[in-house]
Amino acid sequence: MLQRLHEKLVFGRRVRRLAAMIAERLPHNARVLDIGAGSGDLARLVMAARPDVRIEGVDVLVRPGTAIVVHAYDGVTLPFADGSFDAAVIIDVLHHTDDPGAVMAEAARVAKQLVVKDHFRDGLAAGFTLRFMDWVGNAAHGVRLPYNYLSRREWTRLWDMHGLSTDRFVDRLGLYPRPFAWLFDRRLHFVTVLNQAAR
Repeated sequence: MLQRLHEKLVFGRRVRRLAAMIAERLPHNARVLDIGAGSGDLARLVMAARPDVRIEGVDVLVRPGTAIVVHAYDGVTLPFADGSFDAAVIIDVLHHTDDPGAVMAEAARVAKQLVVKDHFRDGLAAGFTLRFMDWVGNAAHGVRLPYNYLSRREWTRLWDMHGLSTDRFVDRLGLYPRPFAWLFDRRLHFVTVLNQAAR
């Protein structure tokens, strides 16, 4: 029942809001890799808003009937040469991995720029809230749920460690309608563009 309620009241709005934010952060005429593409619906909406952009995806679980081309991916090594893409998008994927830094480093190998959406584990009951949201949104799809959420400080340290500088950062996304926003927005989410830091 919770999954059905989520699909009806939350999922569509969330995907539309994220697609708009991602679309405005991608370079012009970009070839883009969607890492953890899922159904491809988000990428399809991004391309509708940005006809100059071409997106293909990778996922460890390739679903039938995806909205974009999705390649199988082992979760470790992307099946592309260095610099194959102008940008990579990583939307709500890194907290499903054991090593978010390794995934970002591999993405930075194949793409010049990263657009990342994930969570902050900061504040009262943040961990519990994020686990609940993750379970409701993903358990029915068989998605792995290690609940590997990082604090703002941990994300910053990880970006620095991998030579990534953050740009166009936002942590007020408005993904949920009221009254759900009071519980599930609360600066638990962020979107940022990551570039290779100048050496």
